Amino acid sequence: MVRVHEVLAYGVVGLFALGWIWGLGAKLARRGPGERYWSWLTAVQVAVGAQALLGITLFLTGHRVDVGRPISNLLHYVYGALPILLLVFAHAIAREGNASMIGFDPKKRIEPWVPFAWAAFICFGLTLRALMTGLGIG
Repeated sequence: MVRVHEVLAYGVVGLFALGWIWGLGAKLARRGPGERYWSWLTAVQVAVGAQALLGITLFLTGHRVDVGRPISNLLHYVYGALPILLLVFAHAIAREGNASMIGFDPKKRIEPWVPFAWAAFICFGLTLRALMTGLGIG
């Protein structure tokens, strides 16, 4: 099960990379990312949920990250949990239709896909770091 968690981690990192690059491409092209972007969002959420469940199961069955540095061990769990919170936050912003909750002009409407592209960018870094700490790199 540890190996499945590791392999799925690579997939999650890749899915988040795809999401933010896709969003950046849509922004540069000055058009929306298209309907398939929502399928990407579904896939990334399912993958993150499965990864979290696997991680929790491993933790509860006694498997712990042990790379020799206690802070790195702890950071693995933090980096793994934050993407879930960020996706929930992106849903709240997208549903509201503006980014006033994070300090942007409430009169300016944002496209619903934009918060997910930004979340994908941040989550890419977080999940990459989670993978690296789990592998004992950095």
